[in-house]
Amino acid sequence: MLDVLKVGDALPPERRLAEDLGVSRPTVRAAIDELVTEGLLDRRHGSGTYVTEPRIAVPLTMTSFTEDMIRRGMRPGGRVLSFRTGPAGAKIGQRLSVSPAEEVFTIRRLRLADGSPMAIETLYISKELLPDLRRKDLEGRSLYALLRARGVHIASAAETIEPTVTTPEEAERLGVPVHAPAFLFERVSRTEEGRVVEFVRSVYRGDRYRLELELRPPSH
Repeated sequence: MLDVLKVGDALPPERRLAEDLGVSRPTVRAAIDELVTEGLLDRRHGSGTYVTEPRIAVPLTMTSFTEDMIRRGMRPGGRVLSFRTGPAGAKIGQRLSVSPAEEVFTIRRLRLADGSPMAIETLYISKELLPDLRRKDLEGRSLYALLRARGVHIASAAETIEPTVTTPEEAERLGVPVHAPAFLFERVSRTEEGRVVEFVRSVYRGDRYRLELELRPPSH
């Protein structure tokens, strides 16, 4: 049914599909419901049902966005939306385990895959770790690769994930409706010695992502 349609095309009415396929309308409706659940179709109230980009399965690992997209055969990209330095302040200082007066980078990036917007990432990192970091260093490049070049290796991370909806500004950047479903990721990463490397807050498009977990039974 989707072979002849492109992303963004509207699905024909259920009655026409049933006639063309020689099946009942309940059968067509059930098939559409399944495709909506899988994220291949988007049902818009009062408008119709449309073909969407397939969702990307995101394993919960410590790889960077750039590295993860390359592993999936996609072309990673990004645009730095803002890049500034300043005192950490109480809240970010606590997240980074540094003094509120310590200078930190606050970097906001739009993350892309094959040219499509996927996420908005706000990164906080102590200026001491990458004192010469410049805005252009992060255009489409992996922060983790830059850190490794400096001898800083991330060994562990604590991450929380919760459902959210996009703000008007996020929706415009991501190309989705206002209050569209999204995932909010917050991560604190550390070195082997326990030093905090980064605090990252990312908003991922809910229509392009699904989360993957590999579960193992507890050892006895």
